[in-house]
Amino acid sequence: MERDREADLATLHAVHAAATGNEFAKAAALARPALESGLEHPLLYNVLALRLEQEARLPEAVALLRRGAERFPSDVGIRNALGLCLLRLERPGEALAQFDALLAVSPDLAFAHTNRGAALLGTGALAKAEQSYRRALELDPKQVVAMTGIANIAVRRGVYDLGRIWAEQALAVAPDFPDAIVSLAGARLGEGAAADAVAHLERLLADSRLIGAERAHANGLRGDALDALGRTEEAFAAYTLCNEELRRQYAPRYAGGQTALGYVRALGSYFETAQAGDWRLPPAPGGAAAPARGHVFVLGFPRSGTTLLEVALEGQPQMVSAGENELLIDGIHEFMGDPAGLDRLSRAGASDLERLRAAYWGRAADAGADPAGRVFIDKHPLNTLKLPLIVRLFPGAKILFAYRDPRDVVLSCFRRRFQMSAPMYELLTLEGAARFYDATMTLADRLVPYLPSAPRHVRYETLVADFDAEMQGLCRFLDIEWTTQMRDFGARTRARTHATPSTAQLARGLDAGGIGAWRRYAEPMAPVLPLLEPWVTRYGYGP
Repeated sequence: MERDREADLATLHAVHAAATGNEFAKAAALARPALESGLEHPLLYNVLALRLEQEARLPEAVALLRRGAERFPSDVGIRNALGLCLLRLERPGEALAQFDALLAVSPDLAFAHTNRGAALLGTGALAKAEQSYRRALELDPKQVVAMTGIANIAVRRGVYDLGRIWAEQALAVAPDFPDAIVSLAGARLGEGAAADAVAHLERLLADSRLIGAERAHANGLRGDALDALGRTEEAFAAYTLCNEELRRQYAPRYAGGQTALGYVRALGSYFETAQAGDWRLPPAPGGAAAPARGHVFVLGFPRSGTTLLEVALEGQPQMVSAGENELLIDGIHEFMGDPAGLDRLSRAGASDLERLRAAYWGRAADAGADPAGRVFIDKHPLNTLKLPLIVRLFPGAKILFAYRDPRDVVLSCFRRRFQMSAPMYELLTLEGAARFYDATMTLADRLVPYLPSAPRHVRYETLVADFDAEMQGLCRFLDIEWTTQMRDFGARTRARTHATPSTAQLARGLDAGGIGAWRRYAEPMAPVLPLLEPWVTRYGYGP
């Protein structure tokens, strides 16, 4: 049946009039039946998706916009809105694909380069994000989000003076822009002006319009600034406000069903009765699927010194890493979802294992690593949980296990802001962090008999106190030569293309300031200390 062109035009005019008059509910109410009747127009998709966003129905907005992008692949509004919705859902890789598609059609859109920078920043790709932000500013020097993005990157790299300059430029254009205020506060804290940082953040937090994750992260940074001033009681209260807000934000995603803690405990239970001999394999032969001449996995709990180990080892020209990229994901999806999968993993044949090895090395190449003829470092905060897969796929790999005073680890996990995931959700309370630590260390202990060779344990406090001697011992363990370039990890950290929560700290070089920090928070930590005490004793830390 042929549509009534005049009626359709009248509908589009009515929708447009309502939208331009900021009557978004009315515009959406007109757009929905028009779309359902078969009227296809980018305006209808954009208006209805915007209303879904306003109602916090982001998954529905994404589904609608995907449909619109298929129907109108060159429409700027649809493609940009889809990318922004994916960013809000913390799916930066998918968002990046949308902004890339948009720029392929319209390469000179300043806001699209800005949004592409935000997507790259969400993946941790600092260098590429900065390139996108700078391109946006070439096209439009008043792109405030791009200025703020560069400020954020500088602060995360520990280049605080540059971060302050860019944040101040952004605020000169938009005086109340929240992200710019946070970046300025972070820069001032890094420059040693903690009181100035607190003042900026308290002004921002006084604005009731600041909600959700933005308010949470502002409180977290305020906690850091208060801690630097020695106001630990207030700092702990600020960290608690931050984490409580993040728990509310992420509870629908991570609080129901099987939690990360439940998963780790299930792994631990499985390996109470599994037979270690069923898991041991001889080292896999070399070949096209194993380009590296050596392989080392850096394990430990988050905030135990794993990133310090990685960047120090990267100072050896014979060693290379892919940064903090998840390279084992194919095997995890195939074999580590439940105990039945673990049974299948223990019996997996050579062809399946070789296929997963090839996928692993492919992901390393995609991350920009060239391990050919070198010793490859795989460092990821949760590699400890992947030991069953590591044992089967890479029985010849060497293991470095980083550890640190458990009380400092748990406190540091509670205080830091991680990219959210099910395991990181556990760290939003002291009790959750302590229980997750206990479960992870218990699992690691149970898996030691399954390892073909003993791991090398690296004590964080010893590494900080006597860096050269400790690294020389690690080099002997890894059959590589010690080089003084390993000491210069601060400069390498600032130049890294990807960031972690440790980046700014490591950019300063060796820092013993965090050792024993838990003592300043002994009172709020008192309830979890009994749970950590066995590990404190096990690893030889005093009272």
